[in-house]
Amino acid sequence: MTLPMNRVNFITLCVADLGRARAYYEKLGWELDSAMDKVAFYAMQGQVFGLFTLDGLAEETGLPRELLGTGATTLAQNQPSEAEVDAAFAHAVACGATPVRAPFKTDWGGYSCYVADPDGHLWEFAYNPFSPLDDEGRIA
Repeated sequence: MTLPMNRVNFITLCVADLGRARAYYEKLGWELDSAMDKVAFYAMQGQVFGLFTLDGLAEETGLPRELLGTGATTLAQNQPSEAEVDAAFAHAVACGATPVRAPFKTDWGGYSCYVADPDGHLWEFAYNPFSPLDDEGRIA
């Protein structure tokens, strides 16, 4: 069986403190699927979101921890309306995220904002009128 390469099954963020990261994501409403000493997994719609300690990734890859800083990436979650962007931003901040940029109208016709999780990973919450969502929150 040959599977297509244009897919992602796991999205894993490396974290300094697994307990702190778990507390944040679970306060947001993510439901823990399974966990071990250095990793925790949360089921998503057909994918898995993971949290992995920096020490665990260093051990697994053989790379020194000091080379494993956070990359310049963002994770994005589209919302069905501008009001839902505002609500997602407020909820994330109330759960411990650091506000990076408050909700704003974009120059491409959408509405967006940014927060950082406790390890500095950037999350964008956006309303994109050009990418409508289905009833399950997937891009239609």
